[in-house]
Amino acid sequence: MKTSAKTPPTVDEILRGTAHALTIFEPEAIAGFPLFLKRGKPYLECLATGKKRPARPEEIVRQLYLKMLMEKYGYPAGRIAIEEAVQRGSDIHDKLADIVIWDKDDPRAAYIIIERKKPRRSDGMEQLKSYCSAKGSPIGVWTNGGETIHLHRREPNHYRNLPDIPRADQTLVRVAE
Repeated sequence: MKTSAKTPPTVDEILRGTAHALTIFEPEAIAGFPLFLKRGKPYLECLATGKKRPARPEEIVRQLYLKMLMEKYGYPAGRIAIEEAVQRGSDIHDKLADIVIWDKDDPRAAYIIIERKKPRRSDGMEQLKSYCSAKGSPIGVWTNGGETIHLHRREPNHYRNLPDIPRADQTLVRVAE
């Protein structure tokens, strides 16, 4: 990745040519994603928290998905958590849920859990289901930026595919019809 001391790399340079695999995002969103240098390394600002984060491939997928959640689906930053701890019984997993959208009527209840991977990765589905079960989330989303799977957890261990997730102003029932 070639960058000058003052110019951050592009998303495509960070993704080492796999940006074309990010087919669920608009090309303009990818090309125009703001990056900056911090101590000579590429960083970005988290859209949900405002925290500065290293611009790694998985983080870029997360931020592009956050942008879509906020702009296309209408979820406000106040309902979104990043790297939320998952507790099962008395144990807390050492892994964290990548993105959690809280229920609008109960801000302590997980409504949607999103597991993101870097482009071309295909693992993480069982991890997502485990997080949904542990947090009681009725909706799970798995994405690598090129492929997205939407799940509805109907019972503790029974999932079915959804065509999409609800917008902030919709209900799960509306989308699941």
